Amino acid sequence: MDVRILGPFTVRLDGKSIVPSAAKPRQILALLVLRAEQVVTVPTLMEEIWGDQIPRSAATTLQTYILHLRRQVRAALRAEEGIDAKDVIATSLGGYRLAVRPCSSDVREFQTLSTRGLKALEANDPHTASALLRKALDLWRGQALVDVPTGRVLSVDLLGLEEQRIRVLEQRIEADLMLGRHAALLAELRMLVAKYPMNENLTAQLMTAFYRSGALWRALNAFQTLRKTLIDELGVEPSSRIQRLHQAMLSGEPTLSDNSLSGSWHTLAPFPS
Repeated sequence: MDVRILGPFTVRLDGKSIVPSAAKPRQILALLVLRAEQVVTVPTLMEEIWGDQIPRSAATTLQTYILHLRRQVRAALRAEEGIDAKDVIATSLGGYRLAVRPCSSDVREFQTLSTRGLKALEANDPHTASALLRKALDLWRGQALVDVPTGRVLSVDLLGLEEQRIRVLEQRIEADLMLGRHAALLAELRMLVAKYPMNENLTAQLMTAFYRSGALWRALNAFQTLRKTLIDELGVEPSSRIQRLHQAMLSGEPTLSDNSLSGSWHTLAPFPS
């Protein structure tokens, strides 16, 4: 089974697609795939499909959707394999589970590359870290499950995936800052800060890139923009860590110009990765 979630949804079994065209069976399959080998309970599936508006016929309708998915699986299976669709989408106590672990999964590959990249970054090997983290991010072909309608359950799972992507993106930028790629990062960082105006890590990285490019006033302005946004939106000041980075720039802290240290890994402002 080959699974692609980081973009348009595809699931291929023996080279044949088993993703249905109907919206609700797609949702069910996506949830089963995201939680492969785990039981997804009937109430969880119902919440995903119908939210708070669960119809009286929900149990029967859900069984119909599962039968539809199993027909898709059965059509893809080779007869000589000796397994049935119920062996792939199995009925378990209280729910259903995808009983076949995907042999190829873009999410699993993303997480493996990300872990290796972070280890390289922590080992002070920014060249390897940048390459691995960039390769992990390249697996994203757009918004995860972009062509699948999402209810409350899938939305939470996808939020977790998106947060992982942002963390990996921050780590890749860390590695590039350590490699002295300040000027090349400015356009990307300005776009990211505009998209995520309350993300302190990204603002710290933009400040660092500006500072090392000789644009102190732009670095200070990035801090002030963040501060105004946080006060206006949440009524809070920036964290003490980014305030220390701001003060270090005002005082001309010598280590801020060291390419081996980036904004979020700097000893004055060690943001969590």
